[in-house]
Amino acid sequence: MKPVVYLETSFISHLTARYSSDPLSATKQQSSRKWWEHYRDRFTLVISSTVYEECREGDPRMAKQRLAIVDGAYLFEVNKAILDLAKLHIEPTGPLPVKAGADALHIANATVYQCDFLLTWNFKHIANAMIKQRLERITRKYGYEPTTICTPDELMGGVA
Repeated sequence: MKPVVYLETSFISHLTARYSSDPLSATKQQSSRKWWEHYRDRFTLVISSTVYEECREGDPRMAKQRLAIVDGAYLFEVNKAILDLAKLHIEPTGPLPVKAGADALHIANATVYQCDFLLTWNFKHIANAMIKQRLERITRKYGYEPTTICTPDELMGGVA
């Protein structure tokens, strides 16, 4: 059985974005494209309804490209367990601010559905070492095993 990867919206956005002149963004785009072209077939790809809705937003042409990427992924529906866990990840009980509700849902989806990895470029609220540590404590306290949150670079390094 292939490992399961939850595709978070920031990964999909970097994968489909027009080439950036900003060196950091360009590097993320290149890494995303390399992972997509050479590694994605080694994993079962999943998204949530939250990812789907975020991919629909913005410029219609870019939204169409993002939706084409997620078209082949399994779609997880939000349920009570996910909503409950996401709520625990938000202040005052968790490290995420209220405005990061969608990020809490991404993490809770990947956790409740027992995904092996959550693939992201969101360093502000998801792939942030201080936040991840607190999220993992909360996750374990409520009986779940934390999902490994990583970037495409990290996931490529972990695949033989």
